[in-house]
Amino acid sequence: MKQALVGMSGGVDSSVAAYLVREAGYETTGATMRLFDNETIGIDSKTCCSLSSIEDACAVANKLGIGYVVYDMRPDFRDEVIDRFVRAYEHGSTPNPCVACNKYLKFDRLYELAARDLLEDGDSELYIATGHYAVIEKSAGGRYMLRKGQDASKDQSYFLYDLTQEQLSRTLFPLGSMTKAEVREIALAQELVTARKRESQDICFVPGGDYASFICGYTGHEYPQGDFVSTDGKVMGTHKGIINYTIGQRKGLGLALKKPAYVLDIDTERNRVILGDNEELFTRELTAGAFNWVSTAAPQGDIKALARIRYRHHEAPAQIVPLAEDTVRIIFDEPQRAITRGQSVVVYDGDYVLGGGIIL
Repeated sequence: MKQALVGMSGGVDSSVAAYLVREAGYETTGATMRLFDNETIGIDSKTCCSLSSIEDACAVANKLGIGYVVYDMRPDFRDEVIDRFVRAYEHGSTPNPCVACNKYLKFDRLYELAARDLLEDGDSELYIATGHYAVIEKSAGGRYMLRKGQDASKDQSYFLYDLTQEQLSRTLFPLGSMTKAEVREIALAQELVTARKRESQDICFVPGGDYASFICGYTGHEYPQGDFVSTDGKVMGTHKGIINYTIGQRKGLGLALKKPAYVLDIDTERNRVILGDNEELFTRELTAGAFNWVSTAAPQGDIKALARIRYRHHEAPAQIVPLAEDTVRIIFDEPQRAITRGQSVVVYDGDYVLGGGIIL
């Protein structure tokens, strides 16, 4: 018997994923991860995985006639996602919390809970299904390969590079070969309450996008002011605390200068933010750690591939140089703008994710 636990966020994508998994013959259960208390971290009640989203997911499960459960994962989310997010900003990095949530919660902890509750005999197979726009294939040699979703505007393979072979072997992405328009059509045809629901573009626990205010409210700390300095050390003004800035930023500096200035670097040891010209943001090299090879085993030597330094960034040709088991140097053919510590760099061969890691 094949069972599937569908991660349901209360949105249209995961709702349709649940429908498709049920139609494919899996014994299907919907599950929503309760990740935070709205009041505790001061957010709107309509974001992903909030209490109102739980109500929507439950309504969809009832409509589909499948089981439904809510897992309280607030401690895990705090430890593995929010705290990592805060520490990164405090150390001058710009993290991507969706990658951490996928790695530690959706495809790890959620599976553990599902296995505990759903697997009763040795004949059952259990899968985690989500509404991600990505595709999993199995090569002739038996390796699981991660490929971009068909809808280029919705492709989410970038966020999934950290999945292991074991995790990929028990994961379903039923929307991978579909477009967003097709997903909406199915939701409307099935009269799901989420069919016309708008999707959020923000981090779920910072829906307004004001990361600094969230961090201050979450930690209860006030982050000290310091100097804006030029690359030659000249003081240019006073910054509001390093958590307010990220590499490449121009707006919100609060400086009256003769020409635009951009954040080039963040010096946490001396509490300084280094400013310079836009041209100074372009570099050809980066080093990435915690690198996970996905669709291929770690290469024995240098390879040519395409690398993407942030989600909304065009892939660019580069040489990938393995330095250690989980560390690589990436040398781009052409300089890239605002390579940022803490962001993920993901390496592709055409549509296939070769691997990815965190920019150091």
